[in-house]
Amino acid sequence: MSMQNSAALNARYGIPEQLSFKDTAGGLIVAEVNNAHAMASIALQGAHLMTWAPKGELPVIWLSEDAKLAPGKSIRGGVPICWPWFGPHASEPKFPGHGFARTVPWQIIDTQKLGNGATRLVFRIEQSDATRAQWPHASELEIHFVVGPTLEIDLVTRNTGTDAITVGDALHTYFEVGDVSQAKIHGLDGCPYIDKVDGGARKQQAGPVTIASEVDRIYLDSTADCVIDDPVLGRRIRIAKKGSGSSVVWNPWIDKAEKMGDLGEDGYLKMLCVESTNADADVVNVAPGAEHHLWVRYSVEALG
Repeated sequence: MSMQNSAALNARYGIPEQLSFKDTAGGLIVAEVNNAHAMASIALQGAHLMTWAPKGELPVIWLSEDAKLAPGKSIRGGVPICWPWFGPHASEPKFPGHGFARTVPWQIIDTQKLGNGATRLVFRIEQSDATRAQWPHASELEIHFVVGPTLEIDLVTRNTGTDAITVGDALHTYFEVGDVSQAKIHGLDGCPYIDKVDGGARKQQAGPVTIASEVDRIYLDSTADCVIDDPVLGRRIRIAKKGSGSSVVWNPWIDKAEKMGDLGEDGYLKMLCVESTNADADVVNVAPGAEHHLWVRYSVEALG
């Protein structure tokens, strides 16, 4: 893990009455935000945002009650970062699915209290011999969070080399819902999609997306806002994005959830992944000296 420790981080990057760094029992360091607008927690491993709840609201980002906070282990829930590829590696099956970004240390490089009282945090991935063995390209990866009445996340891939690079990425966000079987996802009507549960069959969405069994789909030509209507919690979660041409909808449902071991009791009913992605054929070519931004903004509205 990183040579950073919570005392040094608090001294350099802490913000009184707004941002502090703490150690978990499992050995991870977590940035805890508590400002006038919202509360959030971000693990330095994976720069993994685990929770976000606007003040006076129920949590918007779901974290499994059985999530394992341990070095080298992926955290179930929150916003895992998929980078520099989405899904299995194209030629090396031993490389981790969805890349290595979500399980390696990140450095925090900047924090700031914004004029409106929101909190900005910037992380940069730590490169090592292990990451270079899997990704031998000159590049930098940063993630910028703005924790306020909305949550903004900007995943920035910077090409520092002399050759173009091709990247697949995703913000694999778990949203908290009252009952996933009653939720509806708007914004994908008419989009073609790859149904991974049905052997990769190509289909087209008609109407809102609903969940009544295992769902694992890559929606293509998806650039509009996605909106989760949640009648049980009486709210609407809006997902706005830029720099993403595809979206993934995922819920493991009953059988797969039981086999996963860290989703918690009936966890599949309480979560719904709507991911802003560059997946499948929707990959990003980044020219030398250029950068790509995968940006999202999550907001909560009353369900009228």
